[in-house]
Amino acid sequence: MAADKKKKQSAKPATMKTVKRRGKKVVLLSGGNPQIKMGDGDAPVKAYIAALTGWQRELAKRLDAVIVRAVPGVHKAVKWNSPMYGLEGNGWFLGVHVYARYLKVAFFRGASLKPIPPDPSKDKNTRYVNLHEGELDEAQMTSWVKQAAALPGWVTNKS
Repeated sequence: MAADKKKKQSAKPATMKTVKRRGKKVVLLSGGNPQIKMGDGDAPVKAYIAALTGWQRELAKRLDAVIVRAVPGVHKAVKWNSPMYGLEGNGWFLGVHVYARYLKVAFFRGASLKPIPPDPSKDKNTRYVNLHEGELDEAQMTSWVKQAAALPGWVTNKS
């Protein structure tokens, strides 16, 4: 009985699974969001995208390319298990989180963008765009990304 109890305590929740990506084990959390170590720069964001599966990976690659083209010199990081995009000294203007059916793109000053991104947040300044499989209006996303990068970004004291 003690062995059964110990086995239950060490089991991962049903919403987590482990997959191998490029020879490394990656834990996929609920919705397929990969658990990637926090870090600054392009490498952690590339690792995050590489750990995604199927259409989520392809859509995240396209989104990352749109952001890089729209904002030369964009600063990237993985924080709070999400890719973040910002400008050095200006804070974060955009974050991405993966769910089972969509990628959620958060514009931290989205209420100031034209047109305003469609999905509201509890924070009056933040707006979201939920990208489903095959959906990415590159022209609109480029416009929003350029506008967002020109605004003061979200700054936090936490890493």
